[in-house]
Amino acid sequence: MHAYDTIVIGAGHNGLVCACYLAKAGRRVLVLERRSVVGGACVTEEIFPGFKVSTAAYVTSLFRPEIVHDLRLRDYGLELLERDPSSFTPFLDGRYLMLGKDRASNVREIAKFSARDAQRYPEYEAMLERVAAIVEPTLDETPPNVLSPRFGDLASLWKLRRAIRRADRRRVIPSEPARERGRRRGTDCSTARTGEVLEILTGAARPILDRWFESEQLKGTLATDAIIGAFAAPSMPGTAYVLFHHVMGETNGARGVWSYVRGGMGRLTQALASAARDLHVEIRTDTEVRRILTCGNRATGVALANGDEHTAAQIASSADCHVTFERLVDPAALPEDFREAVSRIDYSSASLKINIALDRLPMFICHPEPFDYGAVRRAQDRLDVEGSTSRPEHRGTIHFCEDQDFIERAYDDAKYGAPSREPVVELTIPSAVDETLAPSGKHVASMFVQYAPHRLKDDTWTHALKDDVADRCFAVVERYAPGFTASVIERQILAPPDLEATFNLTGGNIFQGAMSLNQLFFARPLPGYANYRTPIRGLYLCGSAAHPGGGVMGAAGRNAAREMLRR
Repeated sequence: MHAYDTIVIGAGHNGLVCACYLAKAGRRVLVLERRSVVGGACVTEEIFPGFKVSTAAYVTSLFRPEIVHDLRLRDYGLELLERDPSSFTPFLDGRYLMLGKDRASNVREIAKFSARDAQRYPEYEAMLERVAAIVEPTLDETPPNVLSPRFGDLASLWKLRRAIRRADRRRVIPSEPARERGRRRGTDCSTARTGEVLEILTGAARPILDRWFESEQLKGTLATDAIIGAFAAPSMPGTAYVLFHHVMGETNGARGVWSYVRGGMGRLTQALASAARDLHVEIRTDTEVRRILTCGNRATGVALANGDEHTAAQIASSADCHVTFERLVDPAALPEDFREAVSRIDYSSASLKINIALDRLPMFICHPEPFDYGAVRRAQDRLDVEGSTSRPEHRGTIHFCEDQDFIERAYDDAKYGAPSREPVVELTIPSAVDETLAPSGKHVASMFVQYAPHRLKDDTWTHALKDDVADRCFAVVERYAPGFTASVIERQILAPPDLEATFNLTGGNIFQGAMSLNQLFFARPLPGYANYRTPIRGLYLCGSAAHPGGGVMGAAGRNAAREMLRR
């Protein structure tokens, strides 16, 4: 008799989601977490006294609404705060670009740089939404096995093919010549060229943006969305896949809207943990799994760092493949070809996170006048002291990028093994929307930075180097918002080795493996093993290493639980 039906390794958001669905089905579940706090990389911590920081993950939209409903997470304190405007890009010439939910406002903003781009932007958004309509349903599905397909796998592939062909016939990316021919002939030019959907899913972001738009200010802002968490420049294949993510997901029923979680991202995982405990899931923190126990070709339990052992019929690992198969599993229990394939998984990473406590909000040289965003401004203006009042430009992601070439140059440094001399910085200030995060009149901010390679050619990640890179990031912001550096009370710098050590993320890769085409859908983590199962019977993957990959979605945890319950 097993002490537990299932043991889940790791109490990140996916591990907790998996545990909840298993427990709802009547399974006895034990969750083991190495750190002293649940949440994995989705946590809120008081790093600086009085300041609540979302240490790693910092915004949400992709978290599956079905999970919120099924687990009643709002009853456990989950509250999503919409960001509107969602994007603000200042420029050194004194202009700025502000984008949000209001499409008419977006058109007016873009028209400051190009009337043509302003006309085309709604079409571009509609194109991304059509592609998202194909991809989003696959997030909640088990990918087909393309190596040994059964009838269900073939049916899944046929369904996906039909969806792509339907979207491809709906003017996904109309070419300018086709549009002109249609105008001359007076015919409907809604037919797209065959294969343009696949270009979005597999191609580079830059050629697509160059085809759609002429304004470098707009293209640079959009291109930053294509490199989040990737060790790639916008001109490289695979970056287009990330572009449409900003129209996926939802916040409070509003499609494509990204949000902060009131109280920080950790409130999401705390809500999951509360739901899990009410479902009689046992959660243990400060409990490191040292080994996954096997007997023959079957997982039988886990051995802990303190010497204890627990048995279970099923083990679900929310750790990445390197941790799961190369550190926790006896190599003799795995087929040689599987071990070799696991060793080839790409964990290339070049992301760095800086968490900051501020004594006032930054004021930008362009200093846009406040926009009337209606209800978004209610109770969000902070009038405690001068400099504490939040303005529209503070509430979304602040991009510091003059054009696409700026990103390309930053990548050039990284591809030769050095941190970018001029890093690509995205700044968010969640306390401008959520007053619970900082003392009165103060603020918390975070910088998500590209590019900072995990492996450096001529250096190592010392404290001095981390400080130097952080100073470069602050210097970038200082050009647009003089006085920003002087407003900093404290800062925490998480280079890729820190992300790896703190959150057990191999290579510091926030997605548990690169989100390149050869590591997505039926190839994630490996072809033939995209169904959350492994060569060891009873051992499953339930984290971002499995489909659909990185981001705070919860889909991998729920999908894995579904497959485990089938057994």
